[in-house]
Amino acid sequence: MPDTASEAPELSLNLAMAVVASSHAPVLLLDENRVVVGASEAFCDAFGIDAHTIAGREFAKLGAGEWAVAQLQSLLKATASGLAEVKNYEFDLEREGRASRCLVLNAHKLNYGRGEPVRLLLAIADVTDARIAEKMTEDLIRDKGMLLQELQHRVANSLQIIASVLMQSAKRVQSEEARAHLHEAHHRVMSVAAIQRLLAVSSIDRVRLRPYLTQLCESIGASMIHDPGQISLNVTSDESSVNAEVSVSVGLIVTELVINALKHAFPEGRRGKIMVNYGSRGPVWSLSVVDDGVGMPKQPSGTPKAGLGTNIVQALAKQLEAHITIFDATPGTAVLLEHGEGGPGTEPVAAV
Repeated sequence: MPDTASEAPELSLNLAMAVVASSHAPVLLLDENRVVVGASEAFCDAFGIDAHTIAGREFAKLGAGEWAVAQLQSLLKATASGLAEVKNYEFDLEREGRASRCLVLNAHKLNYGRGEPVRLLLAIADVTDARIAEKMTEDLIRDKGMLLQELQHRVANSLQIIASVLMQSAKRVQSEEARAHLHEAHHRVMSVAAIQRLLAVSSIDRVRLRPYLTQLCESIGASMIHDPGQISLNVTSDESSVNAEVSVSVGLIVTELVINALKHAFPEGRRGKIMVNYGSRGPVWSLSVVDDGVGMPKQPSGTPKAGLGTNIVQALAKQLEAHITIFDATPGTAVLLEHGEGGPGTEPVAAV
């Protein structure tokens, strides 16, 4: 009667050898002393080793000794003793006269039972091309970042030049109306410059609205509020973040509405405050700009002519698919933009 207990290790070894021989990937079967028991044809082809002479050779002495990496040999020894396991060990295979190859090794101890010889299954993956592709991607990202930074500097410089030209022109013109238009254009250019500067230091993909809107309003206040004790400008927001394109539209809307409030809500040295608030619940969000100034002027009969600010806000709100509502805050005026509720379209907006 055959001794099935003694045949089991031999059957397991034969199965392991069959798996190694049929593998299309570089695979080795080693004994506990790291001597090659079997090797796949893919291993021999990939690393230029004679398939007929590889069996019985020490793994560390294969080729010209390029596999004799001290750390790898220590890990294989520990794996054979059951103290460790080689998982995703990466190293560069250096061979004279050949390009370096980046390899990832995994080794697993095969258990045949107590007292039976130890076997190690060693699988090797060549990730050289993948690492080269990763480096190229990293280089492209770095180059793109450098180009973007240079572009941002150029845009910032151009905006500063435009703002300076507008201010110089405002000083030279005789018409008060023309001077007012030039000052208004200067404020808008400076606001766009503030948005550009804030986005330059933000994430390329996502912008956190609380610091973004806070810094934007601080910039507007610094250029237009001469006495902070007379008019305060405050921002409240949740922890929402939006993509850069949306943040630009939100920033421009806030800029237009805040500038409008500063121009019209507090005449003759009136004291007051402006509140900017943003909140969201999933895809539903709302943005409001509220002041406690003199309120909306009484409109004569007929449709009022929309100002430049009105057209800007309406166009940006349409891009964001937001619904606009303007109402008397008693005192003051409130402008509310809502996305995801309130229905499509926009309400008529008073001149900004």
